Amino acid sequence: MDERTRADVERAEAVIVEHYPRLVRLAYLVLPPSMGRHRRVLTAHGLVQRALPRATRRRPARGLPAQRGPAPESGYDQVRLRILRLALAHESRPGPGLPAVPVVWGLRLFPRAGGIDELGLEQALSAVPAVVRAALGLWHLEGLDEDAARAVLERAGAEDPDAAQRAAEQLDRETVTGAAALLNSGEFDPCTVQTRPTDLLRRRQRVRAAVALAAVAAIGAVVAAVPGGDDRPAPAATAAQQALDPARLLRTPNEQWADTSRVDFTAWPARGRQAGDRELLGRALRVWAAPPDGTRITATAGTSTRPPGHPPQLLYAGLIDNVMVVVLYDGERLVRYAEPEDATPTLHLARVDAADVTTAAGLVIGRGNGWMRYLLAPWISDVAVRDLLAPDNPPHGLHVAPDGVTDRIPTPPPAGAGCGRWPVAQFRPSTRLGGSTPAFLLADLDDLVPVHLTSGPPASGGAQGAGPHEATDPAALRTWARTACSLGALRGAGVRTVNDWAFAEQSLPEGGGRATWLCTRADTWRGPGSVTVRFLPPADRPADPGRVAGRAASTATCGRFGPQVVGDVNWRARSGRWYLLAAGGGPVAGLDATGGVRATAGATTLAAPAPGSAARAEVVGRLRDGRTVRALRP
Repeated sequence: MDERTRADVERAEAVIVEHYPRLVRLAYLVLPPSMGRHRRVLTAHGLVQRALPRATRRRPARGLPAQRGPAPESGYDQVRLRILRLALAHESRPGPGLPAVPVVWGLRLFPRAGGIDELGLEQALSAVPAVVRAALGLWHLEGLDEDAARAVLERAGAEDPDAAQRAAEQLDRETVTGAAALLNSGEFDPCTVQTRPTDLLRRRQRVRAAVALAAVAAIGAVVAAVPGGDDRPAPAATAAQQALDPARLLRTPNEQWADTSRVDFTAWPARGRQAGDRELLGRALRVWAAPPDGTRITATAGTSTRPPGHPPQLLYAGLIDNVMVVVLYDGERLVRYAEPEDATPTLHLARVDAADVTTAAGLVIGRGNGWMRYLLAPWISDVAVRDLLAPDNPPHGLHVAPDGVTDRIPTPPPAGAGCGRWPVAQFRPSTRLGGSTPAFLLADLDDLVPVHLTSGPPASGGAQGAGPHEATDPAALRTWARTACSLGALRGAGVRTVNDWAFAEQSLPEGGGRATWLCTRADTWRGPGSVTVRFLPPADRPADPGRVAGRAASTATCGRFGPQVVGDVNWRARSGRWYLLAAGGGPVAGLDATGGVRATAGATTLAAPAPGSAARAEVVGRLRDGRTVRALRP
């Protein structure tokens, strides 16, 4: 082996040892938060440990010495680049082909819990691609400027480093406390971890089971050695088999939700009268792992139906309307197992990674013809029902059983049955959360988890307090009355939140009153979002839906990374004259119309005479930074 190659490897090893905590923190930041903190910690350590390059054999060089060139990269730069490539690759192809991680048995590892600011940053990071997290890490953990960070991202294989840096800059501005301070806190330090046993109460049974298993394996080995014996290998307790053991189900203490910075499904205790029924729990786990013929399986969009890879957490087991129900959570998905009398079981799976205090506030525990029941999170103090189509009517309270199950709640009308009412639930969090979380609305859209309804502009510009707010004030309720019926089109789509944003108001020509331009954005648990732009002229009925001016799917429009929006319609005044009306929101500073109507405006609204209802115009919004955005089409 060439001496120089050996020196390079030794230098890289010294770099890893010297800067190990710094490199692991960077890898931990770039890895997908959806992995869960335990596996993310182990994977970050695994990536850094595998970043040591291998020595290669080379023939001794002969002839003239090479000319002098630029100084080679430092060993630290090379190691960091290798770690970034591995971490970025993990998002696109997790699993085989990537470095193995250290193995820890019987313990869960996680960094020290931070405060509400750290939790907010963690949730924001989970919503952006790995390359954006990498850009943020190169700035705040590595101290690189934009040019140096761009060069590192390009060498690491990032497709669009400039776009990643813009998204990172946007996220950085929206972090009130400052991303630099938060990323250097204990919440993001995978080298200073806390440990928690996965199965403390049943460790003794596990040891006995392990001894028994070893005995079975030994007997199997003896039998296999006997001539004419069965050639099949002896049984072994695989991770998949352990995941099907009801004795290994994780159970959270009843009051943990009030003493943790992570208020989501991990803080739910195990509830229900059958929470100790191992036969029922075992059946639920086995059906999940290998559904028998006839089992009805429902999975929301983007949700995997794979069996559990580790013992899941038990949330509920009990009798709901003559149906045995078990609810499990594996850190990424909720699984509801329903066992009706004299009927085949059903499974309903829903993706719920990165849930928070509102989106983990309840789940649908039972459903019937025209009604449903919620199982409430332990931090919900009371729940009421209100009709979105009657914004002035007060909500009426709902009884909740001691195990967190509500009375029956009417469901919205099915497709094709009209839209005379739209019931939603109004949740009020416990004051033990600090009193900072107001009441909020959740709507049932036929999924396992209800949809969080909000109102207001998307978070942008870094202003403190900016972003959607809870849709419980009178103005938000009046807006939702006009869009509630459109929620039916989102049934079963795995929607997480729906936000109504009144992005512009416009005085109509010829004294026609004031109209509102509304952008309704639906974000899914898997990431992509869709938008609908509505033109809402004055109406006699509170629930008048107005007109759809534009739609778009898989778009950032009206969201935190794309707050700009433009819409236009042809509108007829009482005199019979037609007008082109247009409006822009967010950073839109002016509007231009070409084609069937030619007009320009130096404001966020435009009104110009049109030759008729069929006049087609191309409307473009001018942004403050010089870019343009086209109006959405219906």
